[in-house]
Amino acid sequence: MGLWQRLIGKGETRSASGTGYTSQIMAARQAYIAGRTGLGELTAAVQTCVTLWESGLSLADVQGTSLLTRFDMAIAARAMALRGEAVFLIRDRLIPIVDWDLSTRDGIPRAYRVSVPEIGGGRSETALAAEVLHFRLAPDPGAPWAGQAPLRRSQLTAGLLHTLEAALAEVYENAPLGSQVVPFPESQDVDLETLGHGFRGRRGRVMLRESVNVTAAGGPAPTQDWRPQDVTPDLQGSMAVQSLAEARGAIFAAFGVLPAMFAHNAQGPLVREAQRHLAQWQLQPIAQLMAEECSAKLASPVTIDVVRPAQAFDAGGRARAFGAMVQALTQAKEAGLDPQAVEDSLSFIDWAD
Repeated sequence: MGLWQRLIGKGETRSASGTGYTSQIMAARQAYIAGRTGLGELTAAVQTCVTLWESGLSLADVQGTSLLTRFDMAIAARAMALRGEAVFLIRDRLIPIVDWDLSTRDGIPRAYRVSVPEIGGGRSETALAAEVLHFRLAPDPGAPWAGQAPLRRSQLTAGLLHTLEAALAEVYENAPLGSQVVPFPESQDVDLETLGHGFRGRRGRVMLRESVNVTAAGGPAPTQDWRPQDVTPDLQGSMAVQSLAEARGAIFAAFGVLPAMFAHNAQGPLVREAQRHLAQWQLQPIAQLMAEECSAKLASPVTIDVVRPAQAFDAGGRARAFGAMVQALTQAKEAGLDPQAVEDSLSFIDWAD
């Protein structure tokens, strides 16, 4: 009998609700590992989205600190796109962290044990939460200290995209594309098994096989049996190409990139609208979260703007709006309106800034 049972006279009862500390740690660790090992990361569609994130955030205007350089912004963008979170150690500059562990209180990080990358092996260091910049995307309520990458939130689509691309790669590598089989009469010198193995990867060649229409006496084959047969696989029925396009478009959408941007008939206005959508609805909210974290840890107000450097706005619409505003102010001045009334009107239509 254990010490606990001897003291209180009954057995220990453990919670079976599945919400204890151990279950939370196991669930968080499983989500952390699954988010880093998505096979969809190997596809060109994902890398295209990651490159757009890197370019957009590295182009952003950062005001209020000199620590967050464009190089650091690019590293943070790639880490958040593939891992869902990025960690930097605050010293005289920002040091990117490759691996970390942390302790929390009320779900808020208190201290970090980080691994700093070095040539020949990293080194470990312990730092308080105020010494670490931790950017997170889409944290789960069960683990608010950890972020989730877009691929982590769309694992089925990422797996489908990887499976389709791997299958098509194997087809184009091993299938006898453009090959033909030409029949010929029976011959004891031909090993059909060896000949069949030779079909693999023989693109655009003429191959021979034994005729199926021969007489018992070994006479020549009929003329109609000498027609060549194409052995190129027909992929239309499998819908592999269409499924690949749909899965690729879904991955683009998960990263905030409009799939129509990569259509063959995409025109300039569509590409510009796709760029605005990426900057305004995907990258700028991420920049706001990063600016909030930097303002809390760097002891100065930090702002990050992606829209202006990327020119992700309707220049013609803004010009017309500016002309209308100037005309309205001129008319207001001629009419002798109170300046405060004009300012209140501008605030009403969101022109206060």
